[in-house]
Amino acid sequence: MGTTRGGWIYGSQRPSYRARLPAFLVLNDPLSEAQVKRAFGLENLKNDHSNWMTLTSVEADELSSHLMASPAWQASEFNTGWEIRPPTEAEWRAALAAGNMRIHAGTTERLADAPAANYRGAMMDGRPRPNEWQGPSALQRAALAVHPSRPHITALTSVPIDRPLPNVVVRLVMAPVRTGAPRRVPEATDRWGNLRSELLWTTVLGIVPSFTIPVLRGMGDYAVEGWLNLLVGGLCAGFFTGAFWRPRRPVLGYDDVEPDSSLSDSQ
Repeated sequence: MGTTRGGWIYGSQRPSYRARLPAFLVLNDPLSEAQVKRAFGLENLKNDHSNWMTLTSVEADELSSHLMASPAWQASEFNTGWEIRPPTEAEWRAALAAGNMRIHAGTTERLADAPAANYRGAMMDGRPRPNEWQGPSALQRAALAVHPSRPHITALTSVPIDRPLPNVVVRLVMAPVRTGAPRRVPEATDRWGNLRSELLWTTVLGIVPSFTIPVLRGMGDYAVEGWLNLLVGGLCAGFFTGAFWRPRRPVLGYDDVEPDSSLSDSQ
């Protein structure tokens, strides 16, 4: 999950971590109107097999609860220890990577996770991330948007839980209920380690070239007299390079974190 790229512009996609998921079942396609009507016993109505874009996250949760209360579910082997719900991001990406589901260009799929600014606090066993926000974000759910012409490109976004939006769809999974204390990506970061790294690369990529170039061009006097300008220019150049490139960050392994751990990492 996430990226190991070190540039600042990738900060919302870090820390990169490995999620460990149990086996689960996923719908091949997002829910259609026909499937939802069939679930509620409305097959006598006109059935539309296209993706249903008016289904909100609240209604998807209600549908999941309705299915789990049905006699067929109660009589099945899944009625204990399993649940029906929209997928988490980890489940969605795992199913896509395994080729077990189809995605549709230009659509956005609702997830079971709460929205987040980055992967700090993410559930490393793929269980739904709880909503710990206050304010407008408390009424949002995470979602994955698929590029209109290049379906292999996706972006994490958020959608309101109680309002339908154009081209926003939902699919369901049957997954084991995760129990016990979760392993979460550490919230804390190694600020001192990150600061040392930033000072090093700002010096190497910004300040040193800023002073070296005038000297190599025979302007050694300016390197002394205009040191303040060169220092500021070097700092600006160093900060600019930091937006796009810094050394790759390590991937946080599932076994690197203990349940309810406050471990820090340099991500």
